[in-house]
Amino acid sequence: MKNNEAVIIGIAGGSASGKTTVANIVYDAFKGRHQLCVLKQDDYYKDQSDKPMEERVLTNYDHPNAFDTDLLVEHLEVLKRKGTIEKPTYDYTQHTRSSVTEIVEGKDVVILEGIFVLAEPTIRDCCDMLVYVDTDSDIRFIRRLRRDIEERGRTLESVCEQYLSTVRPMHEQFIEPSKKYAHIIIPYGSTNAVATDLLITKVKSIVDSNR
Repeated sequence: MKNNEAVIIGIAGGSASGKTTVANIVYDAFKGRHQLCVLKQDDYYKDQSDKPMEERVLTNYDHPNAFDTDLLVEHLEVLKRKGTIEKPTYDYTQHTRSSVTEIVEGKDVVILEGIFVLAEPTIRDCCDMLVYVDTDSDIRFIRRLRRDIEERGRTLESVCEQYLSTVRPMHEQFIEPSKKYAHIIIPYGSTNAVATDLLITKVKSIVDSNR
């Protein structure tokens, strides 16, 4: 890591483990002292506009192949140099990339959160710190169930079917094993105040040494 480069913090964990909450805790801790931005891996799902809807709905969103990892890495490299990117967004109702993009300007700290942040070698190589949010599977399922029904208009049956057919097996195959790459593991998710405080302290030391 060179002086004047952005510090990239990768936060991974299972679906609904509390990654976003941990990212927000770190963001809030440094807001006002450093410039930060948060990047969501979910925005980098592949564009499927060339496929009919009946094919789109069959997408396994819990497999690494569902993501445009090359574009994400390209954007991380630009943000590392504190450049500006045009970030995609995803339309879950249409199962494809939205026509809306967002301009993200280079900051001192980039927080990247997503289920495969630790599982993908090219993404890991872009990060200065790797964090795994470790939350029990029953808690993760309950959170996902509530989120998908309340925020995404899903039915109870569809959420349960997706969890059993793709979410759980993909977690066991890809996400859980990626925990070994973490510099910091946060047990019990964002409710672990001691762990999040230690994370913030470590991030501060990295950022300060890079100034």
